[in-house]
Amino acid sequence: MLSDYDYSFPVELTAQRPLLNRSDSRMQVVDRVSGRIEDRFIRDFPTYLESGDCLVINNTKVIPARLFGIRCQTGGLWEGLFVGENSDRSWRVIGKTRGKIKPNEFVELKNASGENRVRIKFLNKSENGEWMVEPEVEGLITTAEILERVGYVPIPPYIRKGKMNSDDKERYQTVYASESGAVAAPTAGLHFDEKILNEIKSRGVEIAEVTLHVGLGTFKPVEVENLDEHKMHSEWCRLNDSAVETISRCKKSGGRIIAVGTTSVRVIESAAGKDGVLFPFEGETSLFIKPPYNFKIVDMLLTNFHFPKSTLLILVCTFGGYDLICKAYKEAIQK
Repeated sequence: MLSDYDYSFPVELTAQRPLLNRSDSRMQVVDRVSGRIEDRFIRDFPTYLESGDCLVINNTKVIPARLFGIRCQTGGLWEGLFVGENSDRSWRVIGKTRGKIKPNEFVELKNASGENRVRIKFLNKSENGEWMVEPEVEGLITTAEILERVGYVPIPPYIRKGKMNSDDKERYQTVYASESGAVAAPTAGLHFDEKILNEIKSRGVEIAEVTLHVGLGTFKPVEVENLDEHKMHSEWCRLNDSAVETISRCKKSGGRIIAVGTTSVRVIESAAGKDGVLFPFEGETSLFIKPPYNFKIVDMLLTNFHFPKSTLLILVCTFGGYDLICKAYKEAIQK
């Protein structure tokens, strides 16, 4: 039941800026077998890995999806978020403004300096609240190029009230990010730096890259008490032949699969058959991992802490055991 996954979340304990050194972040180690809980640092993470293990990372890259503009007809402010591109190159956006946007209305987007401006035309609104809009640009300019001109890093509202700092374009990104498309970072991987990755490789651990573009639905709280009634959001992901080969080889030889982040878990568990055989996969996944889910591939998980009543918290409790994870969360808050 949903109420089982509620707890008092101390917002004031949320970090508002990254540490100078990514690997200085604190890490809580929870052993599912012994029930032991240790306090360590991310820089200690490689010591828990062994030769023959496989680390699975999500290489998605956060796009500057936050948008600010002026309504051309009224002069009112509009704030929104780019959430996707359609096959006809129109955009899907959500936003807020005083009053209501109407079809065929224009908003002029601009960056912080006001030098780059792009008009978008509002076409129609879908049932889920997303607007279809059409950017007005000359030439064969891509959506990625437009967003680089006028977009802002979509910092979560619980961090500095969503206000972007100058270094967020680099720091709100994993060091291995390469596939553009996420509107939020896969946060577990934010703590890795090149030094840690090199140490992991030097221990004989293989690294497999998957892609899942983190969407807004990831942070949407569950609103029904009966978890079976929750409609899970979908996110685009890809597991290519190379990653399948690397992960399968590790599994076959007795190595462990260590997933960095719940997004990595969702990709590889979505691509696994009932018999635990992994296949290449590309498309939308709406996998909701909740009790009594049986994990087919993942043996270890590195993840950040999650909000109450979230699908992410439910996933972690399913993986680590409800009582043990509740104990770990309580201890983390106390410390």
